[in-house]
Amino acid sequence: MAGNHSTPAWHAIDQIAVLKQLKSSPDGLTVTEAAQRLSQDGPNLLPESQTRGPLKRFFAQCHNVLIYVLLAAALITAILGHWIDTGVIIGVVIINAIIGFIQEGKAEDALRAIKKMLSSQALVLRDNKRITVPAEDLVVGDIVFLQSGDKVPADCRLLKTKSLQIQESALTGESVPVEKGSDPVVEDAVLGDRNSMVFSSTLVTYGQGVGVVVATAADTEIGHISTLLSQVETLTTPLLRQMADFGRLLTGIIIIIATLTLIFGVMVHGNSVSDMFLAAVGLAVAAIPEGLPAIMTITLAIGVQRMAKRQAIIRLLPAVETLGAITVICTDKTGTLTRNEMTVTNIATAGGGLFDITGVGYDPHGDFLFEDSEIDFGNHPVLTELTRSALLCNDAVLKKDNADWVLQGDPTEGALLTLGLKAGLNLAFEHETWPRTDIIPFESQHQFMATLHHDHTGQGVSYIKGAPERIFSMCDSHRVGIHDEAIDLAYWHSQMEVMARRGQRVLAIACKKSPAEHHDLTFTDIEQGLTLLGIVGMIDPPREEAIIAVKQCQSAGIKVKMITGDHAVTAIAIGKQMDIGDGKNALTGHDIQAMTDEELQQVVNDVDIFARSSPEHKLRLVTALQATGHVVAMTGDGVNDAPALKRADVGTAMGQNGTEVAKDAAEMVLADDRFSSIVDAVEEGRTVYDNLRKAVLFILPTNGGEALVIIAAILMGITLPITPVQILWVNMITAVTLALALAFEPPESNVMLRSPRDPKQPILTPLFLWRISFVSLILMVGTFGLFIWQQTQGAEIEYARTVAVNTLVMFEIF
Repeated sequence: MAGNHSTPAWHAIDQIAVLKQLKSSPDGLTVTEAAQRLSQDGPNLLPESQTRGPLKRFFAQCHNVLIYVLLAAALITAILGHWIDTGVIIGVVIINAIIGFIQEGKAEDALRAIKKMLSSQALVLRDNKRITVPAEDLVVGDIVFLQSGDKVPADCRLLKTKSLQIQESALTGESVPVEKGSDPVVEDAVLGDRNSMVFSSTLVTYGQGVGVVVATAADTEIGHISTLLSQVETLTTPLLRQMADFGRLLTGIIIIIATLTLIFGVMVHGNSVSDMFLAAVGLAVAAIPEGLPAIMTITLAIGVQRMAKRQAIIRLLPAVETLGAITVICTDKTGTLTRNEMTVTNIATAGGGLFDITGVGYDPHGDFLFEDSEIDFGNHPVLTELTRSALLCNDAVLKKDNADWVLQGDPTEGALLTLGLKAGLNLAFEHETWPRTDIIPFESQHQFMATLHHDHTGQGVSYIKGAPERIFSMCDSHRVGIHDEAIDLAYWHSQMEVMARRGQRVLAIACKKSPAEHHDLTFTDIEQGLTLLGIVGMIDPPREEAIIAVKQCQSAGIKVKMITGDHAVTAIAIGKQMDIGDGKNALTGHDIQAMTDEELQQVVNDVDIFARSSPEHKLRLVTALQATGHVVAMTGDGVNDAPALKRADVGTAMGQNGTEVAKDAAEMVLADDRFSSIVDAVEEGRTVYDNLRKAVLFILPTNGGEALVIIAAILMGITLPITPVQILWVNMITAVTLALALAFEPPESNVMLRSPRDPKQPILTPLFLWRISFVSLILMVGTFGLFIWQQTQGAEIEYARTVAVNTLVMFEIF
């Protein structure tokens, strides 16, 4: 619920005012004050969720009208002393309950996974002394010290920072660590822009910081996500809703017909009430498709196995069928549509224009192009110098792990290191030729990093990279070829605008010669007189297979919408490459926050890109789409995605890079993290639904035929041709066994070319009902006719019933 809390906007308040409001000080709380606050506010732990015990979960599976009818039938047969019938009926109920019990449960796992993300201890200032305390003992007003590698133990307002960077991707969706500072930011800043705050469970990747605790336990941002998760209701699937409707309708019909036949038998034929009760039980047992839950479960399980082979792991069985009804996929950007690997895609130099760099991610293979033609580095000496500086003014490490390149360090530096390797530079040779003698590390206050290097012939050079405006202010020239000319800021601003329109993050790179005897680097050395080598534009690029998958979704009538915590310009640029949205418009978190639920429902179908979205925004968007009639799949990998994943009809988490929280909140996990696997899963989901309809069309005529046989016998006043036990044997054994073949049917040729089915369309269409009625009538005529014929031939009742049952089975086979 970021941005909508009743607590003060700590990120917008001056540090001194924050301490005053919290009744704290730079010296920290006293031990006594901390103990009092801990007693008053409680520990820094997320509240335990209430869960149903195994026994309650088991008996909840019997909460179904058809099961109620079977239980009533069991009670009646028990009262009448037909214990075999009673035992068989109860056995069917227990089997179905066990199947449902095994399928259930996921939300509690997600809440437990959130708790595992929390820090276990914290370094705090109490009685003006630094001490380490369990994180659960933190209270509002505590002064907390942070350093690289720490998990942030609570939500804190920063008081001091030194080069502090926080990895918040799991919470906000940002693909790179965020630079933090202590200065206030605007009050309406969304979560990802609150640079004066650090949040519980995020990771310190670089630098140091001191902050004051402003929220603990459920009041933290991670706590709000936990609360959202516990409040979100898991929706039933379209198939389950249809089967529930079908069950209620069938129950009503069974009760009415059974009552009428009972009255008819007693009033017209003078049969005893006990005999007619038993006949009514037989009618109820015949009409209820006891084998349907089993065949549904088996068909869904086969779909699960097929999907697993295509890298889609199903955690909740009914989600298999729901995938076939998906009309909208809401996808996160970072790590889902994109690679989560920053890549330099453009370089601008003075006089050289704009260069394109091919290749994606940290794979150091790619080409440098100018106007679609590969360049000769011999004609562009400034490019060689720029890529060398990107290689040397860098602390990242790239290692090859089997076929993949793995980064150790900052993603931005990883992109620059990869750029140098693409240029053909040898990392070891460059470091040996130009060894580093000093460094000014990056800090948010000065917005650049600088390194000093000397070759072995007495020459020295400083390489500087950082925020363009900061670097421009330090330069008085830029390099053209091998000569330096006065810097043209208008030119550089125009090149920056080109990169910004492409959603790229821009860095400037400069250099300055140093005397041979100069081995120490100071701010004074580089504050002026630099030569600008160029600017680089980088972006987290889309996955190639994701681009293809989006097109396949659109061909299948499925809309793809991007919901991200990233900036709008970046989201629009990625969307344009993937044919998501119109390439111009996006709805931001500010826009969503200002809308009512009704207003959001009016625009949600017309916008495909949503940027700077908080967990609450994502949840509202999914809910708004569902309110307009869509069946929604939501993909994501971060903690911030978990509430929306749980709310969606099919929540889909990333298996490799996804957090445990996201996986536990989802119905499906993609083992290969590829968006394209969703398309495969949708195809399997549609196939499963097709096969389920085939199975229903096969099973229901059997029940219809059995029911008509019972009704015909009652109307004619003769002995029942089939008993309840025989009916249950046919329904649970032969019908299920024969229907299994339909569960293995391959996909229809046009399965991914047709539009998604209407989730409101009943599984039993008028055509289906006509076919079921017609086949039921044929089964009744054949079964009842042979039973009557056997009796006219003098056969005993057991023999005639055996013929009737075998006739029914033979009709099923053929």
